[in-house]
Amino acid sequence: MLKQTFTLCAVIAGLWPLHAQADKIKNPIAVFAALDKVTAQISPLEVPIDRSGKFGALTITPRVCYTRPSTEQPLTSAFVEVDETQLDNSKKRIFTGWMFAESPGLHGVEHPGFDVWLTSCKTPEGDKPRGNPWKPE
Repeated sequence: MLKQTFTLCAVIAGLWPLHAQADKIKNPIAVFAALDKVTAQISPLEVPIDRSGKFGALTITPRVCYTRPSTEQPLTSAFVEVDETQLDNSKKRIFTGWMFAESPGLHGVEHPGFDVWLTSCKTPEGDKPRGNPWKPE
């Protein structure tokens, strides 16, 4: 009976449709929108991976920024750390996690004075993104 069950599972697995997954494209720059709630100004902020960008009292450090090929449904994500500089100049981590450009309200940083959310990933002109399946490395 066990052999028949295993055989049936193998047959079903063989008939199950497989969905192709596009490789993630690793980008060297994460692009954020940052809102200063006092002035109501929204500013773009481009931060290289593993570098830090400052916006007000916040320090934003992206660790990775992924996109998918233009032939696929958009999915832009970044793993980000955000620290706040306190009045005594110490740093306090207020966010660590994934941000998704397609869902800015779900995974953005909401701070009393500032909001920050991912808008895109970027590769400088002349550089090719790493991990693009359409451009062999």
